[in-house]
Amino acid sequence: MALKIGSELTCSMGVKDMTASIAWYERVMLCELLYRADEIGWCELKTPMAGVNIGLSQVEEVAQGGGATNVFEVADIDAAKAHLDAEGVRQDGGIQHIPGLVKLLTFYDPDGNAFMFSQSEMAA
Repeated sequence: MALKIGSELTCSMGVKDMTASIAWYERVMLCELLYRADEIGWCELKTPMAGVNIGLSQVEEVAQGGGATNVFEVADIDAAKAHLDAEGVRQDGGIQHIPGLVKLLTFYDPDGNAFMFSQSEMAA
């Protein structure tokens, strides 16, 4: 039987404060809470990208370093940076520009989980 990959992706990460994190993801990442299961310390949020959800797991300590960085494509990285700036979101420097390829911006949620915004410069 061949492996069949579905059309959904859930990016899972640990957070210390589920309620505060849900509010941050709704406000900053424009997510929508799908469900919250406090009895198992888990929730899922729908992102603006079709088929991509964010899963939050309540943990006592959030491990730093390593792991995957979730990269979300944006149409205008300068506008995305302005949005993060307005929300007071910690960023890793400014926008990185790789001419003819991509512009990237690394930022962090309140628990230090890394994300990136990307704006492609490649011709379709």
